[in-house]
Amino acid sequence: MNMRSLRNRLAAPTLMALGLVTAPVLAAAPVKQAPPAAAAPKALKALVRTEFKLDNGLEVSLLPYGDMPKVVVQLAVDTGNVHEKAHEIWLADLVGKLLVEGTTTRSAEQLAQVAAGLGGQLNVGTSLDQTFVGIEVLSEFAPEAVALIADVSQRPAFPPAEVERVKTNLLRDVAIARSQPQALADELLAKSLYGEGHAYGRTYPSEEMLKGYTREAVSAFYDANVGAARGRLYVVGRFEAAPVEKAIREAFSGWKAGPARVQNVPKQQVAKAVQFLDRPGAVQSTVRVAVKALPPASPDYVRQEVLNTLLGGYFSSRVTANIREKKGYSYSPYSRVASHVEDAYWTQNADVTTAVTGESLKEILKEVDTLRKTPPPVEELRDVQNYLAGNFLMTNASRFGLLGKLRFVDLHGLPDSYLETYVQTVMSVTPEQLQQMAAKMLKQDAMSIVVVGDLKAVKPQLKVLPAPLR
Repeated sequence: MNMRSLRNRLAAPTLMALGLVTAPVLAAAPVKQAPPAAAAPKALKALVRTEFKLDNGLEVSLLPYGDMPKVVVQLAVDTGNVHEKAHEIWLADLVGKLLVEGTTTRSAEQLAQVAAGLGGQLNVGTSLDQTFVGIEVLSEFAPEAVALIADVSQRPAFPPAEVERVKTNLLRDVAIARSQPQALADELLAKSLYGEGHAYGRTYPSEEMLKGYTREAVSAFYDANVGAARGRLYVVGRFEAAPVEKAIREAFSGWKAGPARVQNVPKQQVAKAVQFLDRPGAVQSTVRVAVKALPPASPDYVRQEVLNTLLGGYFSSRVTANIREKKGYSYSPYSRVASHVEDAYWTQNADVTTAVTGESLKEILKEVDTLRKTPPPVEELRDVQNYLAGNFLMTNASRFGLLGKLRFVDLHGLPDSYLETYVQTVMSVTPEQLQQMAAKMLKQDAMSIVVVGDLKAVKPQLKVLPAPLR
């Protein structure tokens, strides 16, 4: 047997013992260095947008942004579900979706072809307070995009066949929503907070109501609620200002002014007790804990965002750490501030195992009560502030993200300085301020609680809750 074969048969320790190989010299492990400290979050650069107003009331904002040769043109009209009457639920949604289904000058197919030729696709949306239609195109086609949005918004044809087709799609959407406990909980919460006498309290139409909408009803809602006086046109991205402004004036100056903006601010109600929707045999309960919050126009609104994030607004929040990580009651709890014009509410949402529904609510209220009594540690607050500041800057790193922020400040009557100082405002919040805000806002006797689940299994568990909430 030669030396190579012998080495192949013997283990390395044996070879070293025989002196046939030498032990490798191991280099010393490098000393671990601490990562560099994170830099202080940067503020958003000052927004230098050009603004003007047409004689018919249309407000225009032009904001150069970025280096990529693309631009977003979007028209936002302050008309949404809040303008619906009790027998018109989702009529605003139907009108919004039909805007891109043909105009008096082009069919839906022709609109799509024109949009594609510009390098984009028309998109529409309807919210409680606004309807918007927009497109992102190559910069060189910005004037043509303006003309296309003008055609869609000013001359909708509402073809009868498309009215029926879109209604069918909406009927399917309602059916799907009503099969989901989360949607049912949101509907019950809205009714609990606002009542069915206000549009915010009416979430889904009945099948009969939706089927009854005619082309005439669609056209009448459009005429009564859509016009230049409620509109804001945004152009964000790379574009030549002079040709774009010329295109805007040519395309929109002849649009009817239409109705003035109106506000329909609700008076929130307090449930005083748990609102139930029974789902016999359900293995999970969907819960909502809600309370009136500060609207965006409040000087403490950003501070409220910090409060929400710390409690349940991101993955490392207190409620998530408690009922998901520690207890294992829920997979993805979250909280949010739902904002409307001069109105808002805070809600903690969770889907929890039926057997621990009462304990989950108890733990949520315990986290709220703890913050009401004790300021959070500086380190915990700093993590929340860094998260919010970073997320804000990331959102504004895109044309659509920045445009969405512009729409937010304009809808709520805020100055651009709100955006420019947002990071600074977030980072200046103190633990004591959060505790004081929680003590003032998150009062248990002012909360509305909704549970969608097995009533027979859940109701006995509510003995763990404070007496006013059982």
